[in-house]
Amino acid sequence: MESSERRKIARKSRHNRIRKKISGTATKPRLAVFRSSKHIYVQAIDDLEGKTLAASSTIALQKSLKSSTGNKDSAKDVGKDLAEKLKKISVETVYFDRGGNLYHGRVQALAEGAREAGLNF
Repeated sequence: MESSERRKIARKSRHNRIRKKISGTATKPRLAVFRSSKHIYVQAIDDLEGKTLAASSTIALQKSLKSSTGNKDSAKDVGKDLAEKLKKISVETVYFDRGGNLYHGRVQALAEGAREAGLNF
């Protein structure tokens, strides 16, 4: 088995382990992060209703970003943008679902940006 396949399997098992433990509600949604090689996406999800309350990504913010879309600065801006959207609908606390990714790099920067803008994890 190639190392890239092993990484995918390990990420998927971490993701399943996390999802067993957390579920979002309307007052405390799940902040789901998806990281690709070029972009980062985040959604605030109410799992009870099956609805996305707010979403943000580097694609949506591409015109306002100062740098490229695949770095920590742009991930921090995405976190701040989502926190502002959630504040408008009076959500202050969330569950952070890193999607099986390690809490490092862009995922960590996104979380720090959301915390700076006022979200509590």
